[in-house]
Amino acid sequence: MWRVPEIWKDGTCVIIGGGTSLIDQFNIPAEVVEKVYTGVEDASVYSPYLSLIHNQHVIAVNMSYQLGAWIDVLFFGDDGFWKTKHDEIIAFQGLRVSFESEKIRDSRVKLLARNSRKKQGITFDPKGLLSWNFNSGAAEINLAIQFGAKRIILLGFDMYLDASNNQHWHKVYTSPLNVIKESMKKHLRGFPVIAKDIEGTGIEIINCSPNSTIQCFRKANIWEVLK
Repeated sequence: MWRVPEIWKDGTCVIIGGGTSLIDQFNIPAEVVEKVYTGVEDASVYSPYLSLIHNQHVIAVNMSYQLGAWIDVLFFGDDGFWKTKHDEIIAFQGLRVSFESEKIRDSRVKLLARNSRKKQGITFDPKGLLSWNFNSGAAEINLAIQFGAKRIILLGFDMYLDASNNQHWHKVYTSPLNVIKESMKKHLRGFPVIAKDIEGTGIEIINCSPNSTIQCFRKANIWEVLK
């Protein structure tokens, strides 16, 4: 089992989720978004608009790895993503991390185990375990902390549907709305436990997803945080 190294000790880490607020935060034009939604362009067309975070330590949640070569780490929490995106995952030049699975047998992916004794919150001791928290984005917060980050900035951690019922800034995943809404309820469970676990540790989590339904972290504008 891989042991997470403290490569970002006391540093800042940006975690990019899939929420549509990413589009608004970086003023990505509607015509560019439409090209991504329709498959005319891949997600890397967003990259120039995200230049503010190009020089940060960045972890991508699932599809966010497509945003640019400046992303340091790709984390995906299920082997279904591995099955559908295998070739692209291997082509990714950064660090690839996931949970152990019988279906992922590739030394190019660093594997961790889900902490069965602490499914929610933060597993601080990096002995090859992460708290799952019922979703990849929350698990990545735990990964960032094990990397040593003291300030963690969340982008696209919305947990809501936009006015057009879009959950993501891409349209790779398709599920019935009732399934999406129930999933989001489950995904929200771990964040309050994470907030409680970091109290008194000196770790700061800033939610730069303006209308996020995650209410347990301080909210701020990404441009103000990284100005």
